[in-house]
Amino acid sequence: MVRYEIIMAGRGGQGMVLAGIILARAAALYCGYEVVQTQSYGAEARGGPSRSEVIISDEEILYTNVLNPDILVVMSQDALEKYEKIAKSGALIFFESRLVSPPTRIDVKKYGIPAYDIAEKEIGVLLVANMIMLGAMIAVTNIVSKEAVIAAITDMISEKHREINIVALERGIDYAKRYF
Repeated sequence: MVRYEIIMAGRGGQGMVLAGIILARAAALYCGYEVVQTQSYGAEARGGPSRSEVIISDEEILYTNVLNPDILVVMSQDALEKYEKIAKSGALIFFESRLVSPPTRIDVKKYGIPAYDIAEKEIGVLLVANMIMLGAMIAVTNIVSKEAVIAAITDMISEKHREINIVALERGIDYAKRYF
């Protein structure tokens, strides 16, 4: 049985909700999984907490809330502090290493990704750090294929911004393959 519970969280404007939607779309439409995706935002327009929850399964999903995630992808310290404690033992935690200190738990696997540094220095656009994080996560977990995520990006992102998001996804995949 395949079942992954994932929380992607950060601050409003970091694109974690979009990353969760793209992951869910890739899994449902291009990999044939059953998928539930939910999201929440803080009261602020930008800068408040934001979260996307994704459940991916090869069986019907009867309960749609993530209680103990298998995977965390976090881009803010407060997101790590909030969700690290509910992650399953053995969970995979992907964190943006410029903004977030490494998780303190010893029973999880930790993957620090310098997404903002890569976005700034290699791509020249900070807004694609979310796709770098998504790329690293799919490279390590193999939940969905790169091709499925690229198809989902193609569906969802305007033509003007599509290529840079795909480049960022590929940089995240490359980083994970090189260092993890």
